[in-house]
Amino acid sequence: MLIGEVARRSGVSARMLRHYDSLGLVRPTGRSGAGYREYSGEDIRRLLHIESLRSLGLSLRDVKRALDDPGFTPSELVDDLIRRTRERIAAETELLTRLRRIDAAEPAAWEDVLQTVALLQALGSKSAGRRQRAALSSLEEAPAPVEALVEAALSETDPNVAGALHWALAQSGEDGSALLAEGLGSPVAEVRERAVRSIAEIPGGEATAVLRDALANPDVVVRRYAALALGARGVADTVPTLIDIVAEGTNDVDAADALGVLASRPALADRIAAGLVDRLAHGAVGPSARLRLTQALAEIPGATASRALAELSHDEDRAVALTAAYILGIRDAR
Repeated sequence: MLIGEVARRSGVSARMLRHYDSLGLVRPTGRSGAGYREYSGEDIRRLLHIESLRSLGLSLRDVKRALDDPGFTPSELVDDLIRRTRERIAAETELLTRLRRIDAAEPAAWEDVLQTVALLQALGSKSAGRRQRAALSSLEEAPAPVEALVEAALSETDPNVAGALHWALAQSGEDGSALLAEGLGSPVAEVRERAVRSIAEIPGGEATAVLRDALANPDVVVRRYAALALGARGVADTVPTLIDIVAEGTNDVDAADALGVLASRPALADRIAAGLVDRLAHGAVGPSARLRLTQALAEIPGATASRALAELSHDEDRAVALTAAYILGIRDAR
């Protein structure tokens, strides 16, 4: 079979067939009477093998080794191909994501596109200062797509940059709430925490609804931050969780403040005081937890809290008794 017919049937150009010949990949086994290359059936089969291996991403050099070296083992090469393919897919996925974000920004001119690209690059910078400046400027000339701000917030480890991203998300409205809610289901604990802390900074009913759902999250850290945010928003369902936070000693000051906010509503004051007293009476509560619960009563107005403090002023634990007496003195002075 002459080179033209081989090219037509195989889809490999005559130029490429000559290149294969020069590399020794596939050489026609014969010549016609006129001196033209003639390919045998075995040559055609080798050509098909070459094209099959190239379709896997092998270089021509690796293809020749695979076909000519009897001792060649494919496992190492295939592993390398898998790695390179994954890297290529990741790069293409990143490009697609960037293009979608630019499209979401609805650019009106190429200048808008360039500004958005510059902002996205800054948000992904290795410099914390540059990321922070990008977050703070994200609502100016070329608003950053909310998706980009959410992704940055879920991956940010620097607290200052995270704070700037929280502000940017809060300023951009409630669109980020649903996207951040997906982060609450992440298998990575740090991502779940970043998600709930970001949502806590977003005002409005949609963010509040997401935080309410987060009260049932399996992750205790998520539940804790959701309760703190909701307590500050006046959601009464958070009272049991806030009392637990005070007893546990993590974010206990914030939890006591949230209970104080809720207790400004007369209907809740006695309920909160009763809940704190019940935890104080719990046999498994240690001395430091009892002291924190006593201190939390200072923020709760009403007769129930006052009676509890009066009783605690005679507590066997001297630290608890002195604290309760001190709080009572302040209340009497008021």
